[in-house]
Amino acid sequence: MKDLFSVSISTYRGTITGKRSLPSRAKRYDQMFYWLYERMLLSQIQDLPRHICFMISGADLIGEPGKCFEVAEWCSDLNSGPARQRRKPDGEENFGIQGVTFHIDHLSPSELSWVLPEIKKISTIARLELHHGTTEEISGNGLDVVVAIGKSGREEITDCIRRLAENGVTPSEIDEKTLESCLTFRYDPDIVVKTGGDHLTDFLIWQSVYSELFFSDVNWKYFRRVDFLRVLRDYQSRIRRFGK
Repeated sequence: MKDLFSVSISTYRGTITGKRSLPSRAKRYDQMFYWLYERMLLSQIQDLPRHICFMISGADLIGEPGKCFEVAEWCSDLNSGPARQRRKPDGEENFGIQGVTFHIDHLSPSELSWVLPEIKKISTIARLELHHGTTEEISGNGLDVVVAIGKSGREEITDCIRRLAENGVTPSEIDEKTLESCLTFRYDPDIVVKTGGDHLTDFLIWQSVYSELFFSDVNWKYFRRVDFLRVLRDYQSRIRRFGK
């Protein structure tokens, strides 16, 4: 253990940024502690959110284009296999994470063409619904994963109102259910996760009004499985009031 504790703080911080590497023996200890910590976090998670939304900037995605695939894989793994260490509630048919959304704030056309192949790999492990510009692509099977690039919540609501007007719906006929029936994204995320220091966007501004918010100081590029499990552990302690 002496080798492990002899690693300086500056060296350890260097491993976080990828500028330095731990000595081989210290690295093995680090991996062991990481594995134990992950097992501990898993044991504390009993209640999974049904739908998770990640807010990501364009720069985040450019920095680590394969991270969306990785996170989608974590969510899929939690729903089955040895990682699932929870009891299914009586009568609960759809237990576990049912959907994941990644909202990317903005990408230029040149950046988009570069990252799209990495995003489309998600369809090899899940049902991918990809929205960019005026294009909507659906492919794959499994966990529902939505990737929305450059989409605005205000624009979505404006388009919805426009469609209601075009269909001749009178003001007296409009209620919450009517409006929700013509939204592009018809689900309410249980938790919205923002990594790094950027602000939230107006994406899902209607749907996320009762969602729990989680702000992580870990940048998307360095967002690890244990960071994701911390989000889920924190979700356990939330008392959801749904505006009441």
